[in-house]
Amino acid sequence: MKKFVLAIFMFFTCLVQAADNPLGSGDMLRITIYGNADLTTETRVTSAGSISLPLVGDVQVGGISVSQAEKNIANLLENGGFIKKPQVNIVVLQVSSQQISVLGEVLKPGRYPIDRPSTLIELLAMAGGANQNGADIVTVISQKNGNTIRQEYNWRDLLRKEDGKDVPLTAGDTLYVPRAQMFYIYGEVQRPGSFRLERDMTVAQALATGGGLTARGTERDLRIKRRNDKGELEIISVEPNTLLKADDVLQISESWF
Repeated sequence: MKKFVLAIFMFFTCLVQAADNPLGSGDMLRITIYGNADLTTETRVTSAGSISLPLVGDVQVGGISVSQAEKNIANLLENGGFIKKPQVNIVVLQVSSQQISVLGEVLKPGRYPIDRPSTLIELLAMAGGANQNGADIVTVISQKNGNTIRQEYNWRDLLRKEDGKDVPLTAGDTLYVPRAQMFYIYGEVQRPGSFRLERDMTVAQALATGGGLTARGTERDLRIKRRNDKGELEIISVEPNTLLKADDVLQISESWF
């Protein structure tokens, strides 16, 4: 019984929150006029932000709240001489205009409708989280005052925060999870190949990721192939505690003794 009551409460809470958001393209509405059941209409907001109603025709509702749309429709009905003091009620049946896009290396990329204030971690969870190739960094792309703003966040750090603080998102935002940075290891290791580059990863940790040395491998004369700022390939001698960079190629030599 408690679960049922909670579900009903959450349903009506969502309706109230949807009513506070501005209407937009794709939203499904039910419009009723008290005492005029024959005028009840279910309609979807067009890409131009309008709906079509009996008697008054096309009405612009995109970008305004439900309460403002109710007042505008009531004024049209009364000023047109159709109904005196009409009581208009709008219920948002489906929210499609309030969406956030989640793209890149996630399990379920796409556009997700929101009917309440949402956060980065919530949207990432809705998209199934980062896949095995996804980076820890998420880029949030938003529009403010006509300008495109890009901000980067580490979603793992957000999960670790003890204060529970998250990044608030608004409709129209885009989350992008890039492919994780990689490093490569070859030569005398158990599992040569490409691997995910973790934060502050050292050569010793890279060796462990590659399964360790073979019987013929040695930690002497460790070398990395790395491109410099000019894009030129360099071969650098390194130590086990040297930090790796993205796209480094770690070469493990064979011991001759």
